[in-house]
Order: sequence, then structure tokens, then C-alpha cells
Amino acid sequence: MAVFSSLLKRLALVFVLSLGLVGAVMPAFAQSIVVQGNSHVDAGVIRQYFSGTSPAQVNAAIKSLYATGEFSNVAVSRTHGHLVVRVSENVAINHVAFEGNSKLKEATLRPVVESKSGGAYDPAVAKADVQRLVETYDHAGRRAATVSYRTVPLPDHRVDVVFSINEGDKTGVRDIEFVGNHAFSSGKLRGLMKTTEMNFLSWLKSSDVYDPNQIANDEEAIRRFYLKNGYVDFRITGSDARYDAAKKGYYITITLEEGPQYTVSSVNVVSNIQNVDGATLAPVVTIGAGSVYNGDAVQKSSENLTHALGARGFAFSQVHPQGDRDPAAHTIAVHFNIDNGPRVYVERILIEGNTRTRDYVIRREIDLAEGDAFNQVLIDQAKRRLNNLGFFKSVSITTAQGSAPDKVIVDVHVEDKPTGSFSVSGGYSTTDGFLASVSVTESNFLGRGQFVRASASRGQYSQSYELNFVEPYFLGQRISAGVDVFRKQSDISQYSQYQTTVTGGTVTFGLPITDELTFSPRYSLYTTNISVPNTANNPYNDCTVPVAGITPAAPTYFNNCLTNGEASLAVKQAVGTRLTSLVGYSLAYNTLDDRKSPTDGIYATFGQDFAGVGGQSHFLRSSTDFHYYHPIYDDFVGVVHLQAGNITGIGGKQLRLFDLYNMGPTLVRGFAPGGIGPRDISPGIDTKSSALGGTTYFGGSLETQFPIFGLPREIGLKGAVFVDAGTLFNYSGQTNFTPGGGACVAQDTAPLYTQGTCLTVHDSHRIRSSIGASIIWASPLGPIRFDFARALTKDKYDVTQAFQFSGGTSF
Repeated sequence: MAVFSSLLKRLALVFVLSLGLVGAVMPAFAQSIVVQGNSHVDAGVIRQYFSGTSPAQVNAAIKSLYATGEFSNVAVSRTHGHLVVRVSENVAINHVAFEGNSKLKEATLRPVVESKSGGAYDPAVAKADVQRLVETYDHAGRRAATVSYRTVPLPDHRVDVVFSINEGDKTGVRDIEFVGNHAFSSGKLRGLMKTTEMNFLSWLKSSDVYDPNQIANDEEAIRRFYLKNGYVDFRITGSDARYDAAKKGYYITITLEEGPQYTVSSVNVVSNIQNVDGATLAPVVTIGAGSVYNGDAVQKSSENLTHALGARGFAFSQVHPQGDRDPAAHTIAVHFNIDNGPRVYVERILIEGNTRTRDYVIRREIDLAEGDAFNQVLIDQAKRRLNNLGFFKSVSITTAQGSAPDKVIVDVHVEDKPTGSFSVSGGYSTTDGFLASVSVTESNFLGRGQFVRASASRGQYSQSYELNFVEPYFLGQRISAGVDVFRKQSDISQYSQYQTTVTGGTVTFGLPITDELTFSPRYSLYTTNISVPNTANNPYNDCTVPVAGITPAAPTYFNNCLTNGEASLAVKQAVGTRLTSLVGYSLAYNTLDDRKSPTDGIYATFGQDFAGVGGQSHFLRSSTDFHYYHPIYDDFVGVVHLQAGNITGIGGKQLRLFDLYNMGPTLVRGFAPGGIGPRDISPGIDTKSSALGGTTYFGGSLETQFPIFGLPREIGLKGAVFVDAGTLFNYSGQTNFTPGGGACVAQDTAPLYTQGTCLTVHDSHRIRSSIGASIIWASPLGPIRFDFARALTKDKYDVTQAFQFSGGTSF
């Protein structure tokens, strides 16, 4: 098509000019013009460009010939009364090809070169393209790559341009060293960088590629980290990247000066605006006297003050944080100065670079609109919000002068990145056995910023299907709305003698009260089906319905319907399908520094569910969960985990077995699933699989997480030691199953040797505790955790499990 277009252009040129010749008489002087060097453009066409032979007319003709794009050179000379015009015609590029490339695909290389199919071939441009390709490979971590080009002549004055590439070996970052750091180890600082060192995982990753821009970003992350931890005088004094050709890698040395750590001596909000009392704004400040100086908290406080002033109608106010250092005492007095800023308005907001994400998804993260008062604090906030979306490789926001001195144009430039993933994974869980799962996730569905996920898993003892959808801006407001549809089936296992199938859906809303506090109301509707298998292999109900050939016709003490296994009466009473309709809410408080791998902050939730809005379940369930992370030293992180819950029947309704809490390693590690709490210990019942559940639980855990020294951090392995304690108690379900509520019939007695009509329940408030160690792996297949625990205190009928292995789910 490009070649056809080029030929058509030439024919059109000849045709148009030929029409002019037909309608006009060739000037006499034109007969004295000699044309040389032309092969495709007719000499008569070239002569027609000359309206005369004066210097001015000749110069105009030369410019016009160049403007046609058909000639690379036009020279005019005079010889023996003749005007000699020598031309060099451009060669057209038929096709631009790449050979030898495998690491970088053609889709990446083609936009880099300026030689284009259908365009004019220029050796100078082709040579420059070679250099551009070399630089592209250099940025991709292949400095040893070499590039050359050649042309393949074709008929009709055309050529193919072929770029030959030898990609060479990967030239990544061999070593990153820090000089001058004392407060934090080099390992800790390397952990803050996205750039990593080359190791045996280099064939799987690209983060070890040397990129000067990424190194600059990493240095900024280190600077912010030091400011967050009180090192106000911190600065990077040098950054050197040395390439070792023999080892084919870069050696990076970052020299820094930490300075002392500062604490905050005082915090003041000083208002220079009439009718604004700084003291009334102090509650929104998140940094306080006596604390270690925190640059992030100062920035957050500036944003809070800006929003508070805007709510009061002071749109042009500006907040300027100021710190007065006392180097001798290592303290800093923080002042937030509030002034009237210049009356500058936002004239336009330009969104550029987004090829997939829709404009409104970007605009809604900016708390400014055309016509609003310009505020730099809100611009900085918008940039952080856009980066936190995870939709873009890069985000930049710049401003330019508008149509008037009091107007600015805000230019938001982003670069989209892939946001979808397809995951196939496998693993093992001590609860579900061996399992496999597949999921498809898109966090920016159709460029609308919506989250969609479909997943399915199949294990030895379970299978599940789930579909999730989240709209982060419901009805154009900063309110999230989500819909979950699910189905999970659990089969019999060593811990249960029944099968469950739960099918339903949940609608959830998220209403942010502050940046840290979120209120989430929800509604759930689901059915729970309970069945007890009664087959030759699993005769767990043959005391009620005998199984031919399995249930003894003449039972004895040693051979009866109980000796081959029998489900508890509480389980049998729950058999069938129950519809649950509930409304609930949760309050979540989140100050974590990193949601995937937190090292500092709090994540706490409190929730309640009320079942009884229709359906057959009637209860009020309340629960709370608290996590506190705090760095102990360097990469050592302390974790405090507290949890508690209670469920109560309402409307005079008795709780059924599967309304109750069933606890195990999620409360105290070292215990089996369902291994803690009230149990059916009736004669003949296997107490290992007879957990009944309880109405109340509480527990706590202390854990220290630490890196496994000698292993690259990209592997994602870390260790932990922990102490757990907790309990589950108060079985409030039915215990007498005698028809009509009569007296209990004894169980496992002659002459019938069959199941009785009442439960014997063991229910203890005893605190269970354990101690242990863990290996935590942020694997490509999802988070996997290996827990080794020993129970320190337990109850008589508890079921322990020293090893707990979970994970391998989709990420």
C-alpha cells in the first residue's frame, strides 16, 4: 500500500504538470534548459518549474522542486548558453524490516526508527536510526547489542531497508552499594529501590536493568524514606554508575549523608488570612510534638489544611510548611503558614498520552476543574492518586501560562500499562488438600477503571467459582460499589463427615469518611446446603438409614453403625438447604505503608451482620480484627494481631450448627481446622471430626518477621517467629433431639448399639496457646505460608496440627 501510494503520488505530479503543458505554449527559453539525472520524472515536467532564467526565478524553481519531495538534490549551472539542471531523485522505501531481534519485538522497535515504509530513503536518517536502536537496547539492559543496516535494491527506484541486530547478553546491574549510611543497612535501602541486582532469577525479571531514570526515582524514594523517619538533613551527595565490560554489568555506588534524626518540638498553624483562626484548623494536622519528624505526615497535613480552607470558602489560600531546626537539640519546630495566594484560575486541563484509560477516569482523581482556583497542593495530591491507581507506567503533571496572566493550563501526561492478568496456579492446603486454580483479572476494565475478576479452583476436598466486579466511582461519586457472586463446595475430609455447598452473592459499597477510615455497608443473600454421605465407603448416617451390606444386622459392642463412623446429631439436624438474607456493615481503618507487604501502620476492622431480612437464619454477628505493624530494626518487623467475635440468635430463634464460629489455625496456629472449641463427645462419635462451633471467640498473636539472609529479596522469602493464644466457647445449639423433646435415649448401649438422641457436649473456656516459626513466600502463584507450631496449652479434646501449609491461590 505504501509503495502504491508513492507511485500514485509521482504519477499525479506528472499528470498535473502535463495538463499545464497541454494548455500552455512552452516558453522559448525552456528549450535551452538541459535536465540531467532524472529517470522517473519527465524532463518536461522539471522544465515547467522554471518561469525564467534570472537568479531569483532559478532559486524559486529549486525550492519548488525540493518541495515536491521527489528529489534529494537539485543543482543548476550555466554552460554555453544553456541552463543545466542536475537532479538526484529520492529512492522510495518499500519496506522496513528487522532481523536478529527476539528480546525486543518489532512492535517496540518500529516506532523508534524514522525510516518508514513508503517514505524517502535517506542514508543519514538510516544511520541515525541505527543509533536510536542501540540506545533502545541500552535502556532495555542490553548495552552489548550491535545494530547495522543494509538496503536491498528493488525495481522502480525502490529499496527495502533491513536493520540487522545482534542483541548480545543482558547487561544489568551487578551490584548496588551505599556509602555513608549508618541508621539503615544497605539491604534496607536496596529494598526501597525498584532497581534490583542481577542473580539467578535474572532470566525471569527485568528490574535489574540499568535505567538512569529509574535510578533517579529510586533515589527519590530513599530521600522520602529518610524524611519520613526524621532525617531532615539527609542528602545524596553522589551517584555513580560504572559499566564493567568484562562482567557485562553496571556497578552503582550511591553516596549519602544522613545527618541526625530530628524530633518535633512544636507544631503551629499560623494564619495570615483575616477571619481564619489557625488554632481551629489544628485538629486536621497529623503530626504532633514529641514525635519523630515525618515528611509524609507534613505533606498530608498540608493537604488536609488545604481541603479544610477550601471548605470554608478560601479557595486561593496556600499552605506553606516550614521547619525551624535546632541542630544542637536535634529538634524541629513545624509551622504551617497559611497565606492568600495569587488569584490564578485553571483555564484548561489537558489529558494526554492515555491510549486506553478514558479521560474521565483520570479527571476524577483531580480535585480541580476548569474555572477552579489553582492550588499546587491539590496537583501534587492528584499525581499521587494517579500513580496509586496502578494503571500507568508514568505520570507527569505540568502547568503552562494560559490565555491571560491569571490563568494556567494543567497538562496531565500519562503512559498506560497492561492491567490484565491470566493466572493458572497450583498448591496444597492442609484444609483443601492439593488444589489448582485459574483466574482472569482486569483492574482497568475497558479503560473505565473498573475491577473485574473471574476465578475457579478445584481441590481434593473443595471446589469454588467466583465472579467479582467493582466500580470505584459509583454514580460519579468517590463511593465504590461491588458485586460478588460465588459458589463453594466442601467435601468430607479428616476433619468433617459432611458436605457443604454455599451459593450466593454480595453487594458492597465503600464510603470513605477520611483517607484512612472507610464505612462499607453490604447485603448478602446465599443458600447453604448440608448433606451427610451414606454410602458403602462413607456410611456416616447408617444409624438412621442402614446401608445394605455395611450396617450390621446384628450389632455388637465392637461392630455396629457407630464403629464405621457416624455424623453428629447436630450435623444431621442441619441437613438440608437454608436461605440466609443479611445486611451488614464494616468500618475499616487503614494506615499501612504497603498493603501487600506492610512494615508500618495499622489495619483494623469492626463489622456487624444482621440475618433475618427474609430467609431462614436469624442472628446478629459482630467481629473485630486488629493488625499493628511496626519496624523493630532494619528489616525486622513486629506484628500484633488481635481478633474477637460473637454471634447471638435473635427473635427467639436458636442458632444452628453452621451459624456458629468454627476455629482452628486462623485463631491459634498449631491446631487443626475445627480443632478448637466445643465438641460432641457422645459415645461412638469420632471427636476428631465432631467440632460443633461456638458463639464467642477471642485471640491474639505476637509475630516478628525478618528477611532470610543470603537470599535475593526478589525471591519474596522471609521468616517469622510467633506466639498465639485464644479460645472459642459457648455452644448454644440444640442438644436434645428426642422426638417431642422427651427424655434422652442412651447412645451405644445394648441391645441396639446405636446412636442416642442427645448430645454430650464438651465446652471449655480454656485459653489455647502455641509457639512456632513460619516461612512466608510471596510466590508468583500467590502468597504461600508454611507454619510450624507447637501447642503450649490445649483442652482435652482439641485436635492439634504441627504443620500448616496454605497458599498457591491465584494472585
